[in-house]
Amino acid sequence: MIRYSLKCDKGHGFDSWFKSADAYDTLKTSGMVACAICGSTAVEKTLMAPSVRTEPGERPLADQKTPLEEAMTNLRQEVEKNSEYVGMSFASEARAMHEGEVPSRAIYGEAKIEEAKKLLEDGVPVAPLPFTPRKRTN
Repeated sequence: MIRYSLKCDKGHGFDSWFKSADAYDTLKTSGMVACAICGSTAVEKTLMAPSVRTEPGERPLADQKTPLEEAMTNLRQEVEKNSEYVGMSFASEARAMHEGEVPSRAIYGEAKIEEAKKLLEDGVPVAPLPFTPRKRTN
């Protein structure tokens, strides 16, 4: 596996993993390498720093978070800090709040795709999160 730092023609930078350098070239030639932010296929490799550790436990420069990764981390922290995790009860809790059976509050959790579609069809205001909730042990 090889990781490349890439940049699209709109200036978005992102990293992606490929099976090999040849695999990247093949995918790029066929238009299958796209910007993770805007979807543009006008993507080029950028200069990458080698992943070198100087101290045990020190994070190498090449492993620093991209702006997108940083935004995802911040979003997760805000959701976890300001809402209640309801696990697989998300669909029933969201529906109960929508129908006024329980007080409204900020929640997040997990739902089967069929449950999420049904909520949307029924006008329940829900949105998918771009991350998987952490598993709760209690």
